[in-house]
Formats: sequence, structure tokens, C-alpha cells
Amino acid sequence: MKPPESSENEQDRLSALRSLTVLDTPPEERFDRVTRMARRLFGVPIALVSMVDENRQWFKSCLGLDVTETERRISFCGHAILQNGIMVVEDALQDERFHDNPLVSGAPHIRFYAGYPLRTLSGHGLGTLCIIDRVPRKFEDGEIEILADLAGMVERELIAIQLAVLDDLTRISNRRGFLALSRYSLDLCRRQLFPTTLAFFDLDQFKQINDTYGHAEGDQALRIFADQLRESFRASDIFARLGGDEFAALITNVTRETVQDMLARFKNSLTKRCAELKLPYALEFSLGKVEYDPLKHATIEDLLKDADVLMYEQKKTR
Repeated sequence: MKPPESSENEQDRLSALRSLTVLDTPPEERFDRVTRMARRLFGVPIALVSMVDENRQWFKSCLGLDVTETERRISFCGHAILQNGIMVVEDALQDERFHDNPLVSGAPHIRFYAGYPLRTLSGHGLGTLCIIDRVPRKFEDGEIEILADLAGMVERELIAIQLAVLDDLTRISNRRGFLALSRYSLDLCRRQLFPTTLAFFDLDQFKQINDTYGHAEGDQALRIFADQLRESFRASDIFARLGGDEFAALITNVTRETVQDMLARFKNSLTKRCAELKLPYALEFSLGKVEYDPLKHATIEDLLKDADVLMYEQKKTR
């Protein structure tokens, strides 16, 4: 058996998946409708909408199986999300990746598999729409087109969810996306005892930029700030535009001194970027920085509240 490899940008892929907040949610008719169509059109006993998480594949829609997830290391979908198009296994017993896979040698006794990757707007593979049979079979070009069309229906629903957690202007997470991702991150940090810091940013004199130079220039300023967050912080950090001129970054598993260095580099790089663009104004910000304390901060909202207070204290001094 050959376990699936991780994607090249695995942390970004997982962040995109978790920001959708679909993992471990109840079945929904909009996804079950597609798996019902797939099972009927192809005459197979099993059809799934599978989401590939860090160590498991979880089924958002599951027809023909009595489980909600399996280990990622034995999943077919873990291989399929790494491909540009459909992955077809006509006879798993003849495929060196799967011939001794427990899902082949035991229940559900997979022999045929066809999975079409489901991708985000940025191209990350979240999971698949897949069909499974217990006997080998061929898969013709016309059938591939049908499965691709059905996968497109699922993908559009997932993109609609994704758009609901992205800020329209800056294309980074919005408040909803930030809260969803941060809950996963805080749970991990709590279990692993990782140090965590929340940085809360509020642009200074932003109203004056809008009033003096117009709202189009104000929008550009917000995009510049967001772009610099994206460039300055790590893929494992979570950053977002919370609303208006407020931004946040959740920085995990680094020391207090490293956090301070990261924030200083961000400020310097933002200043440098504004100078390169010859902006007629300065992009400066007030900052509230709070270290995560599991005994004090039960939720990410608790962290945000404390950081917000500290940010406004700094703003009063400006």
C-alpha cells in the first residue's frame, strides 16, 4: 500500500478547508442531491463528497457507507486531490498503490474508484466527488465528463461557502473566516501547549485618508495593508480583515521575542512598501497584542476582546 503524499502547500490547503467550517457538520441536501445523481447515473453502490483533512478523510455526503470518515493514510481521495483532473482506478487489486489497502481487502471491498478533485478559488484541493464499486469496471470519456459536471456542482457550492468567509476587498479572511480558523488553531495550541499571540491592528487616521483622497484610495490602502500581512506572516499564522480598518493576526508556536521581531519587520516592510508606492500619506496603525492564556481565554472572542482594549489604549496616546 502507498499512503498519499501531502500537497506542496499543505498548510495553506488545510487552512482553506477549515475556513469553510464544513467539517463535522450535518448532511445537506445540496450535496446529497449530487451524490444521489452520481449513484443513479453510474449504477454504483457508493457515492461520496469527501473532504481530506490533516489525518482523515471526512464525508460531507455519504451514500452507501455506514461511516463518516476514514484515515487519510488509507484513503483513495488523498491521492486524488493531488491530481489536476480525475483519478480512475479500474481495478484496485491490480494497482500497486491500493492492492493491499484495508479498504480493498476488507469492507467496503473497493475494486473500482473514480474521484474528481474539488478545488477552492485559489486552486487548493479540498476533497473529491467520488464513486466506488465493488467490481472492476471501465470508465469511458463520456462518463468522465459527466462526473466532472457533477463535481462542478459541488465545487460551486463550496466556493459559495468560501466567498462567505473571504473579505471581498482584500481577499484575505473576514471575521467569520478568522473565527473559524482560529478555533482550530487554539484547540491545537491548547493541547500541545504552544505559545500563541493575537495581534489586533487598527489603522490610524484612516477616515482622513478617505476624506482627503477619496474612498477608492482608502480601499487601496486596505489592500496594501492586507497584502503586507500576507507577505510578512507565515502560512501557519492566521490573519484577517475583521471589518472596516481593523485587522488581526494569530501567531502560534513562537517565542515572545520572535513575535516582537515579526511585528517589527511587518511595520518596517509596510513603511517601505508605502515609500516605494510614493503614497501621499503614511499607513500607520495602533496595535493591541495579547498572549493566549487558556485559563483566561476560553475562546478566540475572549482574546479579541482583550486585544481590542489594549489597541484602543495605544490609540489614545497617538
